[in-house]
Amino acid sequence: MEFIHGAVDWMLSWAGSPYAVVALFIFSFWESSFFPLPPDPLLIAMAVADPAKAPYYALVCTVASVLGAALGYFIGKKGGRPVVYRIFKEKRVESVEKLYKRYDAWAVGAAAFTPIPYKVFTITAGIAEINFWRFLLVSFLGRGARFFLVGMAVFFFGPSIQIALDQYFEVVTVSFLLLLVLGFVAAKFLGDYLTKREAGREGESGISG
Repeated sequence: MEFIHGAVDWMLSWAGSPYAVVALFIFSFWESSFFPLPPDPLLIAMAVADPAKAPYYALVCTVASVLGAALGYFIGKKGGRPVVYRIFKEKRVESVEKLYKRYDAWAVGAAAFTPIPYKVFTITAGIAEINFWRFLLVSFLGRGARFFLVGMAVFFFGPSIQIALDQYFEVVTVSFLLLLVLGFVAAKFLGDYLTKREAGREGESGISG
C-alpha cells in the first residue's frame, strides 16, 4: 500500500509539468497493457487545475487507454500466456477465455469501467482471440465512460466540484487506492468463481454424458 501511495504521488508530480499531457497519455497507455496504476489521479489533478480542458484530458486518457488495450490484446495473441499465468492460474485463465468465447468482447465492458485490473482482461482477450474490432469498440465505450465521467463533471459543474475536489483531494486519492486494491481482489474472486463454475458445468456434462 505504501509503494502504491508513493507511485501515485510520483504520478501526481507530473500534473504541474509542461509535459503533463504527454505523461497523462503515457500513463493511460501503459495502464491498459502492463502498468499497475490507472491514470485517474493525474486526470483528476489536471482537470481540477484547468476545468476548461477537462474534456480534452478525458479524451487523451480514452484514446491512449484504447491504444494500450490494443497492445495488450496483441501481447496476448502473440504469446502472452506466460505473462497472464503469473497473475492467474492456468485453470483461471482458461475460465476467463471461456467467458470471452461465450460473451465475446462485451465481457470486457465491466473491466473497462471499473477498477478491476484492465490489463489482465486485454491480454486474456488476445489469448481468447475475440473479435478485435468489437474489443476496441467496447474498450472505447467503457474507458470513455469512465474518464469522461470525471472530466465532464469538472467541466460542467465548474468551481463547486473543483473546490470540493481541492478540499478532499487527499480523501479522493486514498479512496482511489482502496478501489485499486479492491479491484485486484475482485479480479481474484472473479477468477475463482469462473473456475468453480466451469468445473461444475464440466462435471454436469460428464454425468449427463
